Amino acid sequence: MKSRHYRMLGIGAVLVAVGIGASFLLRAMNENILFYYSPTQVAAGDPPQDRRFRVGGLVVNGSVERVPGELEVRFVLTDMANNVPVVYAGVLPDLFREGQGIIAHGTMNGGGDFVADEVLAKHDENYMPPEVEESLKAVHGEGG
Repeated sequence: MKSRHYRMLGIGAVLVAVGIGASFLLRAMNENILFYYSPTQVAAGDPPQDRRFRVGGLVVNGSVERVPGELEVRFVLTDMANNVPVVYAGVLPDLFREGQGIIAHGTMNGGGDFVADEVLAKHDENYMPPEVEESLKAVHGEGG
């Protein structure tokens, strides 16, 4: 073989290695993406049943129920059109309260509840997660 053939073989090997690396990277990124769904989309059955996703909305007043002696808490999220019951077993953020906007990460269970493994709450009175704000505007129009 001539040196030109070795060079072409080396370039081909590098291209194959880069292609394999890129495919591993894209696969890992695809598995870690969390899509956002509003309570209306969840009620319509849009989210996948077998993957984690995010749901956000306002915590319905009077919906927070705690199991005595355990970390489990149940509450309802709303976008003012539809509600999603949420079950979370863990310590809630200090700023979590009824009537505020939150985003929860998790999956749907067979009973229609969203089982959260992480709950994120807003950090001040004027902030609402952008996804929640957009879904509320979509339900009530731009003025709502």
